[in-house]
Amino acid sequence: MTQASELVFKGPVPAELDGQRLDRALVALVPGISRSRLQQWLRDGRVQVNDAVALRVRQPVAAGDVVAVARPPVATADPLSAQSMALDIVHEDATLLIVNKPPGLVVHPGAGNPDGTLLNGLLHHAPELADLPRAGLVHRLDKDTSGLLVVARTLQAHATLVAAMQRREIKREYDTVVIGEMISGGTAEFALGRHPVDRTRMAVRERGRHAVTHYRIHERWRGFTRLHVQLETGRTHQIRVHMAALGFPVLGDPLYGGRQRWPAGISDALRATLAGFGRQALHACRLTLTHPLDGEQCAWSAPLPGDMAHLVDILRESNS
Repeated sequence: MTQASELVFKGPVPAELDGQRLDRALVALVPGISRSRLQQWLRDGRVQVNDAVALRVRQPVAAGDVVAVARPPVATADPLSAQSMALDIVHEDATLLIVNKPPGLVVHPGAGNPDGTLLNGLLHHAPELADLPRAGLVHRLDKDTSGLLVVARTLQAHATLVAAMQRREIKREYDTVVIGEMISGGTAEFALGRHPVDRTRMAVRERGRHAVTHYRIHERWRGFTRLHVQLETGRTHQIRVHMAALGFPVLGDPLYGGRQRWPAGISDALRATLAGFGRQALHACRLTLTHPLDGEQCAWSAPLPGDMAHLVDILRESNS
């Protein structure tokens, strides 16, 4: 182990992992870090068994073997920049941050968005995030989806929260307006995968990843329905694709909404609001999780942002 590396685990192999191949044992010993990443660390000499560097992923381990795992040093060739920006911090402690992301803000730098993202602002607010996988991000929201995100501030908290997300123990709830009048709530359970032609889109695919979305009617108006949605799984664009597959696309969705038509006879105020609503009407309104430090059940809520609140007000007025 080099001094530049950070030890993320050291301890004995429990009896239930006796005889397992090393890479599979590592997945159980170091939750929250993917198997492929652990395999790469192993090949890079960052895993030791009984103080000897292990290089074979299929190497068996025995109960009582002492395993040590170190993550590589944070790359410094092209570090993410910390940028000052106003952040809506709903909750903050030494272990995690809960952030209410506004619509239009990209979460992570990427092609076309090298900076000015939520992550850049988080690094300015909490510089220690630079040393964590994905800078502490546990999950993401699309650029034009608003609402709550959880960010870990320590490596242990990140591993714990990522594992909880994988076990579907973090409850994420959304507020959305869809086109069409739903009769009742229900569950959408369609497997999702990349679109076979347009790789920027997701699609219902027979051999895609299992995806489950629960929804119930919150309000219904002529031509539109406001839904309360709860994710059971968390696939890319899941709510947007599932609603479109049901025939009730999210209002304003540029990817999955198709050509959006409004009911005849709507008011001028509603028509103008609909025409000017420039994003998918989707807001992550509530987040519930077990705190990684003390095990306490915690929940946070975020009200509708101004554009969605105005949209809902106009829909109510137009249907009164």
